[in-house]
Amino acid sequence: MAITGDLSKIVDKEYQDKSLEEIAAAPVAALAGISENGAKYLRDALGIKTIGELGRNKYFRASAAIVDLLDAK
Repeated sequence: MAITGDLSKIVDKEYQDKSLEEIAAAPVAALAGISENGAKYLRDALGIKTIGELGRNKYFRASAAIVDLLDAK
């Protein structure tokens, strides 16, 4: 099943027409608002190099789950 959406506010311009697989494999700096320097911090601190690794990271997932539960109250 094809999934489409407007990624213009989520990823940098050069990634907006890429597939979700290509975006997940892209460097973290491809996310809008993440600089190369910020991506380096994530890589050095947590070993995160790609958007997919960031999204699957247990610490980011845990913090998102906590915030989702809080917001659902």
